[in-house]
Amino acid sequence: MNASLRLSLTSLRAHRRRFAGTFLAVFLGVAFLAGTLVMGDTLRASFGSMFGESTSGTDAVVRGADAITTPGEAQGVRRPVDTSLVRTVERVPGVAAAAPNIQGAGQLVAADGKPVGGQGPPTLAGNWITDPKLNPYRLAEGRLPARSGEVVVNRGAAKKGGLKIGDTTTLRTPDPVKVTVVGLATFGGQDGMAQVTFTGMTQADAEKYLTARPGQAASIQVRAGPGVSQQELVRRLTPVLPGGVEAVTGRQSAQENTDMISSQFLTLFTTFLLVFSGVALLVATFSIHNTFAIVVAQRTRENALLRALGAARRQVTAAALAEACAVAVTASGAGLAGGIGIAAGLQALFPAIGFPFPEGDLVIKTLSMVLPLAVGVVVCLGSALMPAVRAGRTAPLAALRETAVDHSGASRVRTLAGTLLGAAALAAALTGVLVTPSVWLAGLGALLALASFVVLGPVAATTAVRLLGAPVDRLRGVTGALARRNALRSPKRTAATASALMIGVAVVSLFTVFGASLKATMDRTVSRSFAGDVAVSAPSFGAGGSGLSPRLAPALQRLPEVDTAVGLGRGVAEVDGKGRALTVTDPAALARTFDLGTVTGSLRALGTDGIALTRAEAGRQGLHPGDTARLTFTDGQSENFTVRAVYGRSELAGDYVITRAAWAPHRTQDSDRLIAVTFRHGVSADAGKAAVGMTAARYGNPEVQTRDEYAQSSAGGIDMMLTLVYALLALAVVIALLGIANTLTLALHERTRELGLLRAVGQTRAQLRAMVRWESVLVAAFGTAGGLGLGAFLGWVLVKASDGASDTAFAFALAPARLAVVALVGLTAGALAGLRPARRAARLDVLRAIGAE
Repeated sequence: MNASLRLSLTSLRAHRRRFAGTFLAVFLGVAFLAGTLVMGDTLRASFGSMFGESTSGTDAVVRGADAITTPGEAQGVRRPVDTSLVRTVERVPGVAAAAPNIQGAGQLVAADGKPVGGQGPPTLAGNWITDPKLNPYRLAEGRLPARSGEVVVNRGAAKKGGLKIGDTTTLRTPDPVKVTVVGLATFGGQDGMAQVTFTGMTQADAEKYLTARPGQAASIQVRAGPGVSQQELVRRLTPVLPGGVEAVTGRQSAQENTDMISSQFLTLFTTFLLVFSGVALLVATFSIHNTFAIVVAQRTRENALLRALGAARRQVTAAALAEACAVAVTASGAGLAGGIGIAAGLQALFPAIGFPFPEGDLVIKTLSMVLPLAVGVVVCLGSALMPAVRAGRTAPLAALRETAVDHSGASRVRTLAGTLLGAAALAAALTGVLVTPSVWLAGLGALLALASFVVLGPVAATTAVRLLGAPVDRLRGVTGALARRNALRSPKRTAATASALMIGVAVVSLFTVFGASLKATMDRTVSRSFAGDVAVSAPSFGAGGSGLSPRLAPALQRLPEVDTAVGLGRGVAEVDGKGRALTVTDPAALARTFDLGTVTGSLRALGTDGIALTRAEAGRQGLHPGDTARLTFTDGQSENFTVRAVYGRSELAGDYVITRAAWAPHRTQDSDRLIAVTFRHGVSADAGKAAVGMTAARYGNPEVQTRDEYAQSSAGGIDMMLTLVYALLALAVVIALLGIANTLTLALHERTRELGLLRAVGQTRAQLRAMVRWESVLVAAFGTAGGLGLGAFLGWVLVKASDGASDTAFAFALAPARLAVVALVGLTAGALAGLRPARRAARLDVLRAIGAE
């Protein structure tokens, strides 16, 4: 074993440039993985510390005991508590202070008239708690709000909105409220809690604008007196609280907030990055395997001589694995340092793009270092295992052979295995998307399809390179023909080199197709379901935004240009024990403005005790017209509602519809998410839109869009997502390019004598460079073509699987223009990857090259 190790180290020192590509592939994959883990740990620790510091003075929280959680939302809606309960709490022995915490949605308008925030994180407003120990926010500049219309804003929101103390602006609650900024605040020592915005008002203003009726609060913050623990305080509070109200410790409340941030944002964010780390490492696997396979093939004669001199198979295998282990440990160790650097860079970069990464030292946990190191070593050793075993099987007589011929392109076993895998992939995918909708079956089909592409790669490479190289023959003559023959020389090597790029292109194509399908689905949904002329909306997603004033739709209805204006509000209730989102609207006007499909029953007859629901939801709940459903609202009240209508489509109208009169007794902070407007006959689109825009400007200036504009803006977030995906996948493409360049470099080293002979018989340096570059382009073209085909198939599978798993009918779209750009990038990448190997080949000394062994 010592001899094997010495041999490995000697070989590494002598041929260290051969492993440069492998080192970089492992380094980049491990660095991205380590950086993601360190960043996730730092964010979790920072938010935990921030919540702990900001709520350190709150020893107990009195709140509604039950929360109604709708599907797709992690945080439920709790019933409000009466502010009169503050006096009861203050009389409990051990209570030093208590204050109501009134909270709701409130979105500031920036100095330029645009809303601040709303793109994911909540935009909050509430009463400014005067007890500094109970208030999670700290006044940093200015003074507290003392009169109606005065507010304190967290400093991060003020900076983003270009607001300063003394400025007057609008706060959407969602009714527009004129406010004057009199103070700036911090949260846990930061300018805000990430991108969450907060506006602190007087208690009277908060009750007026953020609650359904005065005297209600989201919770009551309680501070204990000296010597009273949080658990003891909760124990004393519990007996005096009415039914449906509970007390929890301040630590528990802070932990719940931290867990909510972790589950809703951090987990999703880090998982998203880890997926791309996995893609990068998968691409690296092919590049690493190819490098070691070529190195082993080049050292066939050397290994055969070792075997002839008495070296055992296991010694030769161990020597090859020792080389791989040395590269793996060195590159992974460097990758850990690179990962810490990536996390530190992101910590500095995030504030510049508007996401305040919490200040402080990076949190580097043991697992975040051990896991990437282990993954890097395992990936590298696993990729080198088969080449190492192949090296150990080298026969002593192989030293007498001049070259080995690659017959993988004509392998019947490979062809049969790949075909069977492809058939199994097709069967699993079609079953999962067409016969029995199943995401798991569709995913299995996708994995089998990837395996089939990899197994069939050498077989397909021969045919594909001949077809793709035919134009090169005609364009470049002898140079093109030589490039094509070099790419055909080793189908297995060509396929393995192209596979790395194929996976990167496949993932890019998959997201491109899925994103285009989502946009097509949104466009079809709006075109099919929305029959209005213009849509009034307040663009936001996630928990951000404040919605539209419920008074805007009636104001628009009074315009002479408008025939129908219907607002779609949102409510929450438990329907027969299950949390569901309710659409609060005028059902008769809804039917005139939206295509609801076939309606059974009457939407006009809902009244204050009727409900309408989609046919799909009625089937799941086992409800029919005339049946009774029991609804429990956030105020704790339960009522029986009669199913009076069942409709077909739910894409914009939602699954459950009740009237505003039915919702009014139970409403919280009322708002509309969308207002659909239909013009009277003879009113032009421009005149109608102008009239609607003038009225909407008095209600916080929401966007007024035509049907096409609304469909386009609704899908705007998809382009943002694709841009981020492309940026992250650039790492995988870079690793693939390193693999192509490294393979070409090693292959040229193998063909040194051949290149010298070509130069000796008259090939110019320019022709030699062109030959190498075109060989690189052909390999990249093969990988790009395979990636486009695989990505389009996987995109179709994902779209169809999503279609079967949800009520929304997904539309499939290929986005040919975007895919053409992907193809062009793949070919350009191949040309770039061949530049350095081509330059090195052209610099070869002709006489030395001819004399090379």
